[in-house]
Amino acid sequence: MHLAYPAVLAALLFCVGLYGVLARRNSVLVLMSVELMLNAVNLNLVAFDVWLRDTLHAGQALTLFTITIAAAEIGLGLAIVLMVFRTQGTADIDRLRELADRPADQALPADADADPDLASDLAAADPDTASLTGSARGKADPA
Repeated sequence: MHLAYPAVLAALLFCVGLYGVLARRNSVLVLMSVELMLNAVNLNLVAFDVWLRDTLHAGQALTLFTITIAAAEIGLGLAIVLMVFRTQGTADIDRLRELADRPADQALPADADADPDLASDLAAADPDTASLTGSARGKADPA
């Protein structure tokens, strides 16, 4: 078997994955593109292991470690994406830049998002928090 065939296939897979990471805005598709890039690396590791006729099969062993790390990366990545989707309502990468911490005087009350009546009560009690509970998340101002 020629080494060129799997090397070219791995290069194409890596380029498609790189394009997906750079061009996509959905975080799940970016994670899938990273997996595609890791699979291209795994293909190269196995191809060079077969080509070099390594008796220890170090390329195949390293591929198993890479697959394990990729599975852990996807598990943690999807958990983070799900938590961001629950709080922000989107998995768009451009909106993830808006996750910066707010100063303590601008922090939202924890229960204001869950209970709209509490948000309107807070708006009636303090007009400064009314602008934070509604307009900071793109909702209409409750007051």
